[in-house]
Amino acid sequence: MPAQGGLHLNTIPCLISSRERGTIVHTTTATTPQSEKISRFAWRTVDIVITAVLGVASGLIFWVWDQVYGPLSVALAATPGLEGLTSGGWLFAGVLAGIIVRRPGAAIFASLVAGVVESLIGTQWGFTNLPIALLQGLGAEIGIAAFAYASSKLYVAVVAALLAGVANIAICVPLYYAGVTMDVIAVYAVSTLISAVVIAGLLSWLVARGLVKTGALARLAIVTGA
Repeated sequence: MPAQGGLHLNTIPCLISSRERGTIVHTTTATTPQSEKISRFAWRTVDIVITAVLGVASGLIFWVWDQVYGPLSVALAATPGLEGLTSGGWLFAGVLAGIIVRRPGAAIFASLVAGVVESLIGTQWGFTNLPIALLQGLGAEIGIAAFAYASSKLYVAVVAALLAGVANIAICVPLYYAGVTMDVIAVYAVSTLISAVVIAGLLSWLVARGLVKTGALARLAIVTGA
């Protein structure tokens, strides 16, 4: 089978005259790989459906994480600010959808859907989660956009997770840490970024690779490259 994107040589017998009978005329036709026909910036129905499904699934996990947060935060209370280690449990939605679907807005879309689902089920923070989810998704979006939506490699997931963590710090510090000392904020910020890298970055990437192996993402950019 010719390599995609190469030139096919089609042989056509040419019976122009008795002298030229049997002469072989070669023609060349350029072919375009199927994946190149689909812009990586164009949304398809499958992209919308999968992003929504990932958002809903993430929202359910968010809600479970809400229940876990209480006892975890108590266990971490000995060091004020260390509860930032739990942050990654709310940062992964945008990263996961972003590296799987790789379409502009996928990270924001999935993060917002997750926040809505979490709030509808019921959480101690209510719908105040939504602007936080928006900013977290925006952070992840910027990280994936920095690589032109062209890669699902681990370093892309880590960068997206780090920026989601930065966005989380930017909105949560004034909301929940106003008036606390700078050392507590520093502990919270560092622990949030560590959690972002491990849970939202590395774990999201591992989950995405696992889903690829099941064949469930066969039509998505993480597999097709388009």
